[in-house]
Amino acid sequence: MDIRKEHIPSLDGLRAVSIMIVFISHCHLEKLVPGGLGVTLFFFLSGFLITTLLRQEFEKNGRISLRHFYLRRIFRIWPPFYLVLLASVGLTLLGVLPGRFSGAGLAAQFLHFANYNQIWFQNPTPAGTGVYWSLAIEEHFYLLFPMLYILLVTRGVSVRRQALLLAVLCGAILAWRCWLVWGAHVPEARTFFASDTRFDNILYGCLLAIAANPVMDRPRVSDHWMKCLFLPAGVGLLLVTLLFRNLAFRETLRYTLQGIAMAPILIAAVRFSEWSVFRWLNYRWVSFLGVVSYSFYLVHQTVIIAVQQQLQWHPVVQGVVAFLVAIAITLALHFAVERPFAKLRKRFR
Repeated sequence: MDIRKEHIPSLDGLRAVSIMIVFISHCHLEKLVPGGLGVTLFFFLSGFLITTLLRQEFEKNGRISLRHFYLRRIFRIWPPFYLVLLASVGLTLLGVLPGRFSGAGLAAQFLHFANYNQIWFQNPTPAGTGVYWSLAIEEHFYLLFPMLYILLVTRGVSVRRQALLLAVLCGAILAWRCWLVWGAHVPEARTFFASDTRFDNILYGCLLAIAANPVMDRPRVSDHWMKCLFLPAGVGLLLVTLLFRNLAFRETLRYTLQGIAMAPILIAAVRFSEWSVFRWLNYRWVSFLGVVSYSFYLVHQTVIIAVQQQLQWHPVVQGVVAFLVAIAITLALHFAVERPFAKLRKRFR
């Protein structure tokens, strides 16, 4: 596959799947739809995409601009991030959203410390902005990973050794989680929200992008074995992680097994995007939902809470209304904020 192509088949469709998992879960259906899976999939896809772009930049230019990387991240993440946060503050002050917030809680979100605020301080934040914890993890990760990757590729470290290093890091994070859960007996929030215990969710995507990238590398497994063995094995393993309800397992091994399971699923979705199993991921409306999934993720919980606060209707009707309102706001953000800043990002590619 031509590495110069900007569009990766099925990737936006998988983003759409992940955001709908999170949305449905937040509509008081978390016992039926595991919202945490949607976030874990987001992490995995993010790691895969960012590392693929870094690889492409190095192979094309022989170098990676760290300055340009961070400018692209800022133009992508910060404008809608802060706009939605300020809007939630205003709606809370006007009484449209319930509850209250503190200056310390708001500062934690502004400074990308929301995840550790939830663990250690629990300072109140505007209703609906609880999802900012996951964005804090990504910001922390991308402060560190590009420097590590640049160091590896500029020193001429082989792909095999790069992959081995990332695998060792994933194993170390798993061991750290296991000690926290079984040794230190920390509360669930400590392993669920913390950057140091969730970095491997992103690292597995990075590992795939380096070792067996379906966009840039030649397939190592035949189409037959990928479809008949590795894809079913990935789906089966993912289902096992969801069906096994033990709390200690959920906070230790589940994240690791989900990262492993997502690899063959993503490979197959990219390689066989025209296959009937994955074709729907590339429908225009599904892909577009994936394109705007970041803004949708930012606004969806605030909208759900506002709708539930203002409209005392059946939960299903509330969910439909919340989805339509969230999509409308997302489209406004996409065309008014994301697209203008996307043009700025292109200057730093």
